[in-house]
Amino acid sequence: MSARGLISRRAFAGGLLALGASGQRVLAQGFAGLGSDAGEFAPVVPGRRLSFPEDHGPHPDFRIEWWYLTANLKDADGKPYGVQWTLFRQAMTPGPQREGWASQQIWMAHAALSSAETHRFAEKFSRGGIGQAGVTAAPFRALIDDWAMQGGDAMKAATLSPLDVTASGSDFGYRLQLTAERPLVLQGDAGYSRKSDRGQASYYYSQPYFAARGTVTLDGRAVEVSGTAWMDREWSSQPLASDQTGWDWFSLHLASGEKVMLFRLRQSGGQAYFAGNWIGLDGKSEPLAPDAIALEPIGFTETAGRRLPTRWRIGLPGHGLSIETTPLNPNSWMGTSFPYWEGPISFSGSQAGIGYLEMTGY
Repeated sequence: MSARGLISRRAFAGGLLALGASGQRVLAQGFAGLGSDAGEFAPVVPGRRLSFPEDHGPHPDFRIEWWYLTANLKDADGKPYGVQWTLFRQAMTPGPQREGWASQQIWMAHAALSSAETHRFAEKFSRGGIGQAGVTAAPFRALIDDWAMQGGDAMKAATLSPLDVTASGSDFGYRLQLTAERPLVLQGDAGYSRKSDRGQASYYYSQPYFAARGTVTLDGRAVEVSGTAWMDREWSSQPLASDQTGWDWFSLHLASGEKVMLFRLRQSGGQAYFAGNWIGLDGKSEPLAPDAIALEPIGFTETAGRRLPTRWRIGLPGHGLSIETTPLNPNSWMGTSFPYWEGPISFSGSQAGIGYLEMTGY
């Protein structure tokens, strides 16, 4: 991993900030050994059938996983906003689960609120086993302190809906209600998402059909908003190869109603591994071959001492898609303990639409 390794959706990358029993912070390779051998942690293998509601909950035998929500929102005047809510789990060591402060599970959460003028973020850490953070599958509830994503008795496992989502920082906050009528989408090949040609992979599914409604608050001013949201679930024990240094990830809501997930995993030698899924109007998820994806940076932003590709040209010739993306706020830098770029985007070209972009390793 590079010295600027990052933590975000695709992994806990770039130096482990582990909360030991002594309270000391210990730095190690990768927040969850992202590119190191999986060792005695559970392997990701093709052919595993995902099951719900069980897979909405944690998988402690695997080294890492996350519950990741992004939302593209507007107020009554059409002003756009973006929201992120993320909960990460990392197992420090494999083996039987220990109780209380001896738990080997570490939890971390990020929340963010973006507009064209500002980008606000906050983060939290917790040791597992003490009731401060965790996830239950049924009824579904993911929490850390007073941040929560939860369903009630009416939640349907097949749609992961409805959900209530709350988070706040010192100068922002939000409360959203999420509903979806369409079922979850399996990414990769029936939920098996390959991350390299050398066997690295994760289990991966999404709910890209959320309708969102609620309130965002900036500097004490509350605004009613509505829009669309996308939730990702992934878990793995070694999702990256040792020479992969970062990724560029896109979730796209096309005006036609189709959805697209794409990512590029960059390697230290300059090569990259491409993958993604095209989600049709019928909800069927079609894996995209690496050579069917074209991602080209076309505009850059200097932020936080880094030069980041914040505008992109995306081509999927097999689906007639040729678009260019524009960030709502090119300075959507997550200056957390493990920093990265994450923010809402819009796009135009053969189709128009909105989505989210995440970039790590720059």
